Amino acid sequence: MALLIVLITCCVIILATSQPCRSPDDFVAATSPGHVMIGGLFAIHDKMLSSEDYPRRPDIRKCVGFEISVFLQMLAMIHSIEMINNSTLLPGVKLGYEIYDTCAEVTVAMAAALRFLSKFNCSREIVELKCDYSSYIPRVKAVIGAGYSEISMAVSRILNLQLMPQVSYKSTAEILSDKIRFPSFLRTVPSDFYQTKAMAHLIQKSGWNWVGIITTDDDYGRLALDTFAIQTMANNVCIAFEEVIPAFLSDDTIETRINQTLEKIIAEAHVNVIVVFLGQVHVFNLFSKAIERNVNKVWIASDNWSTATKITTIPNVKRIGKVVGFSFRKGNVSSFRSFVQSLHMFPRDHNKPLNEYAILLSACAHVKDSDFSQCISDHSHGTLAYEAHKDTDRNFSLRNDILWDYTEPGLVHSIQLAMFALGYALRDLCQARDCQKPNAFQPWELLGVLKNVTFTDGGELFHFDTHGDINTGYDVVLWKEINGHMAITKIAQYDLKHDVFTVTNQETKNEFRNLKQIQSKCSKECSPGQMKKTTKSQHTCCYECVNCPENHYTNQTDMDHCLSCNNKTHWAPVKSTTCFEKEVEYLNWNDSLAILLLALSLLGIVFVLAVGIIFTRNLNTPVVKSSGGLMVCYVILLCHFLNFASTGFFVGEPQDFTCKTRQTLFGMSFTLCISCILTKSLKILLAFSFDPKLQNVLKCIYKPVLIIFTCTGVQVVICTLWLIFAAPAVEENMSLPRVIILQCGEGSLLAFGTMLGYIAILAFICFIFAYKGRKLPENYNEAKFITFGMLIYFIAWIPFIPVYATTFGKYLPAVELIVILISNYGILCCTFFPKCYVILCKQNTNTKSAFLKMIYSYSSHSADSLATSHVSLVSTKSNITTATPSSGGQPAAWQKSKDLQIPSCAHTGKENATSACKTWPRKRTSSI
Repeated sequence: MALLIVLITCCVIILATSQPCRSPDDFVAATSPGHVMIGGLFAIHDKMLSSEDYPRRPDIRKCVGFEISVFLQMLAMIHSIEMINNSTLLPGVKLGYEIYDTCAEVTVAMAAALRFLSKFNCSREIVELKCDYSSYIPRVKAVIGAGYSEISMAVSRILNLQLMPQVSYKSTAEILSDKIRFPSFLRTVPSDFYQTKAMAHLIQKSGWNWVGIITTDDDYGRLALDTFAIQTMANNVCIAFEEVIPAFLSDDTIETRINQTLEKIIAEAHVNVIVVFLGQVHVFNLFSKAIERNVNKVWIASDNWSTATKITTIPNVKRIGKVVGFSFRKGNVSSFRSFVQSLHMFPRDHNKPLNEYAILLSACAHVKDSDFSQCISDHSHGTLAYEAHKDTDRNFSLRNDILWDYTEPGLVHSIQLAMFALGYALRDLCQARDCQKPNAFQPWELLGVLKNVTFTDGGELFHFDTHGDINTGYDVVLWKEINGHMAITKIAQYDLKHDVFTVTNQETKNEFRNLKQIQSKCSKECSPGQMKKTTKSQHTCCYECVNCPENHYTNQTDMDHCLSCNNKTHWAPVKSTTCFEKEVEYLNWNDSLAILLLALSLLGIVFVLAVGIIFTRNLNTPVVKSSGGLMVCYVILLCHFLNFASTGFFVGEPQDFTCKTRQTLFGMSFTLCISCILTKSLKILLAFSFDPKLQNVLKCIYKPVLIIFTCTGVQVVICTLWLIFAAPAVEENMSLPRVIILQCGEGSLLAFGTMLGYIAILAFICFIFAYKGRKLPENYNEAKFITFGMLIYFIAWIPFIPVYATTFGKYLPAVELIVILISNYGILCCTFFPKCYVILCKQNTNTKSAFLKMIYSYSSHSADSLATSHVSLVSTKSNITTATPSSGGQPAAWQKSKDLQIPSCAHTGKENATSACKTWPRKRTSSI
């Protein structure tokens, strides 16, 4: 009995294991035999039919929601395989295919992936568990697909087990470029890294910085959101809100989330640009409700739906606003168009999607073109099944024109590139192998060749990069209404390598310009001259505009901070858009004050020349002779001339030469002038002094030539040392806010002060000596005028120090120039003008007799005063109150005058007056 039970059990096991595993008929979509089998994964239906909230048994449920665009993508793969089989690319080798409908579900795609990995030519469709799959031969050698990134990720993790090549035509998630996690995954489209970068660049280029984003709640949506957030941050763009919609259409909360998303869009009034990373069905539902609620925005479309005819044919879709999208670069798909037009002749055996389309087409044969896609989808949600329509008339009339309208050329080209890449890789691999045999190579060997393959299509060279991507770039498309229909027009190309948009013509340039007119900002744009000041908001795009302060500027809109001007050379007012170069100022020749001072200098030179001429023409007159000698007069006049001439070096643009010349020329010439006047003061004091002690001292020190050379030589030494060690030079005074004062720096204030101080000392000595001899004859009292001249000098130069120290700007040289003119005019007028007045207006006093008479009168007056003072002194000592006349009838004053050798002419006769007066004055006259 026990033996019987064992035998029965064994038979059951043998029968169970010997029965081949067959996939359900509604699971395999399309198949065709070949030497090398290529798998395909397409979401021909957009969801699975289920009456339950969640699955209770691990079964494969029915798919509903026929997608025409994905159906065409499947046909593009079949067409590409047919093209390779009909070409000479793989002579003797036929490619077969086994295509599965993923129904946009990961679990369905995983089931298909397990079938791909099942062992070839096995009585059971199983995947053997091995430690090493190097010699394992699966059913298929490569896989095309899937479309959705989340499905591609899941499938790739299974295919990695055998390193089976998986080439996607649409999955763009950036994470799939990671060859450590997805070593066998490749794709013929750029990753979302480039798409989000292009989107952020477009948004920034259009002047938008306040945008919203809508994504699906899956790996694709979350990764796109993260990448886009990084790119927007790099382009100074802020995300106002992030809305996430469930990825699976079977989720009952989709409608609620779409309504909440629209509420958010309406609430954010400043957000006029919305980036949409959704599938076509999600966008269809979103736009249908947005039209009902009159939501008008700028929609940035991802490559998932930017060229979807299903969405462009939504009734009143133009009311949603502008749609700017990124699509995959188009190639030559003319052969596929011919294939679609002759699709009714293509065999439908072993092609369930084509059969279903024929059934749905029959049901929607009389529907308008705009409602065709919706009709197909609605009927697909019914109870139609392949088996129920096996006897359907195959001679139906296909609406090929409508079918082509739902073709997305970018995706078709991408599928062609994927198949061509496999075809060229197989060509390289099969050159030394017999690929008609199923064990000619393993998938991992094909993967190694595929990664390095280079092929051409339409004259363009393609290859996979190190991340397994073919970066073909993007077309920027714009939805435009043409003749009542929404058309998709290309307005630019995006170069991935250089991150630039290439605009083809003027019309597309205008389209870009129109985009810039749309405002999507959190805050008002800050104009040039202003900067952004962040508010309490967490977003940097929300700010206030404040004016740039003085000496700062902004030359672009929405600048984060004001740029600083170079305060030394430039300036800027408040709210400035640029820096202005500081105006260079100096005492210019055209300045009215400079003209006045120069005119006074020229007038002084004229006076000097006039005095020189007058003195030259009256050389032999007493006035000229009493002026200290002709040579001294000419030297003094020359000094005045040089002083007046030195004022010209104070005007005009300063140069190093003029800076050095003007001070040294003035210092030495003025010193020479004062030295000469000093000798005249000493000579006058020596001539008219009646103090014997003072006369002896004056006779000892009175050496005119030595005094002049010594006094002038000291100033020469001072100026020479000044020029050697700290010479005056041109300086740019940049302390003023708007001008640069070009001025002469004195080099050393100590040297400058020493030079002026030395002149002041000489002038003070001259003043003392001249003051001593101020009581000369009235018409020839040169000492008195010298005293006045020195007083004018001091009056002019004493205020100079505080005025010069406090004056600032281009008129600083004018201060010194004015002082020089005042002192020069003062000395010139006091020294020479009285003499010229006598020479020109009082010629009767400019004679030898008049001069002697004046000297005699002055001497008599001085002698009487001196005698009286002496007699008073003696009388005081002798207590004598009256004076007794001496013998000869002469007064006592005469006797005292004789002791002083000053004769008195008061009591002599007329005839003796002249002889008596000639004894003393003549001696003095020759010395004056």
